Amino acid sequence: MIEDIKKTLWATADKLRANMDAAEYKHIVLGLIFVKYISDTFQTRRAELTRKFADSQDDYYLDDADADLINAELEDRDYYKEVNVFWVPEAARWESLRAQAKQADIGKRIDDALSLIETENPKLKGILDKRYARVQLPDGKLGELVDLVSQIGFGESADTAKNHARDLLGQVYEYFLGQFASAEGKRGGDDHTPRSVDWLLVSVLAPIQGKVYDPCCDVGSIFVLSNIYSISHNGKKGDLSIYGQDANPTTWRLAAMNLSIHGIDFNLGKEPADTFIHNQHPNLQADFILAGPPFNISNWWHGSLEGDPRWVYGTPPQGNANYAWLQHMLHHLKPTGRAGIVLANGSMSSSQNSEGDIRRAMVDADKVEVMIALPGQLFFNTQIPACLWFLVKEKRTRLGEVLFIDARKLGSMISRVQCEFTDEVIERIANTVAAWRGDAPQVKLTPTLPDFAAASPWQKSPNTGMC
Repeated sequence: MIEDIKKTLWATADKLRANMDAAEYKHIVLGLIFVKYISDTFQTRRAELTRKFADSQDDYYLDDADADLINAELEDRDYYKEVNVFWVPEAARWESLRAQAKQADIGKRIDDALSLIETENPKLKGILDKRYARVQLPDGKLGELVDLVSQIGFGESADTAKNHARDLLGQVYEYFLGQFASAEGKRGGDDHTPRSVDWLLVSVLAPIQGKVYDPCCDVGSIFVLSNIYSISHNGKKGDLSIYGQDANPTTWRLAAMNLSIHGIDFNLGKEPADTFIHNQHPNLQADFILAGPPFNISNWWHGSLEGDPRWVYGTPPQGNANYAWLQHMLHHLKPTGRAGIVLANGSMSSSQNSEGDIRRAMVDADKVEVMIALPGQLFFNTQIPACLWFLVKEKRTRLGEVLFIDARKLGSMISRVQCEFTDEVIERIANTVAAWRGDAPQVKLTPTLPDFAAASPWQKSPNTGMC
């Protein structure tokens, strides 16, 4: 059923998009999905409270309460906040908006509803994107979109309803993010990391408990996957503390909305900001860092970064941020922490502008643990070959060694122009790394060291090239 819902929503929404760019239209659709989510979870809690007030065996039972008292209790914000449900004022509830969907001023009504929600929920302040009154859609189309989002169905069972809205809307939300990433092709020079690559990063690092950090978190998908991984490996809700940052205001908002939809607490800093110049978590020491920064950024440097304490292994070249990202990650790791980063293949072999010297210093200090070469055609919007770096703050096993995995032939084509890793390949690679480290496997397959991996010390040559 969920697949039918996703495909129907996307097909219909895409028709409604008309001449609007996907980069703009996604905020219209995803904002409505978010409002639908918080309204539905609010109504689910409200229905639960109604049952509890009437159940004489329940701690919430209201003895001899009349309808007015029950209604007054149902409007008590504390009942909702105690279970981390956003309080939704009556005028902002989805059914109120749906009832007004055909009104000419529905865009303004949605903006007003978002303002009310922000006022009642300080954690959402400045996050909700109020652009509906000025949206460029033909007359009536925004109302059609409200009706469309209303079609998402929910189970009514008391046993399953509590998390049903979150699960269903979370899946729809993630699906739309992926579809928009593919449709828009390009966002301000950034490269959307494919889901299978994110899942590979998560599976190799195995974040079950601790602090997770992404200094260029985009829409927060890596955090959602980390939480899924933790829960599926006997972790509990709240075992992972989420810290992120992004310079793009729109994706920073989408990340906060995405995490809220999945019921994940987070700290994305006070505002969207450049990680290098305005680090939102300067004192953070993370257990796990997972990141897919934009490839080969050339305009990242600022004079204030000269002599920055993060440049332990050398000042990165001003024309390419790759080694700034790597050193930023190392700076924010705990002594026992590990990081996984997606970078362009050139980061493995470039010797221009001090990059070779920085790489040599990192290798000599034994900070590089695993390198994985990726297939082509993985990314939505770039054909630049990519690789994965896995770093450690303090290596405890395999001293002086680096595990190289050649995964260039392990992708599976899902269309004429794009490939991805299957779950089986991801498990195979993750268990290979676990076996090499001497760890217990975190995923299902029996740990092996197959023929696509080579475990050997890094033979340091004068140019420290990896390829």
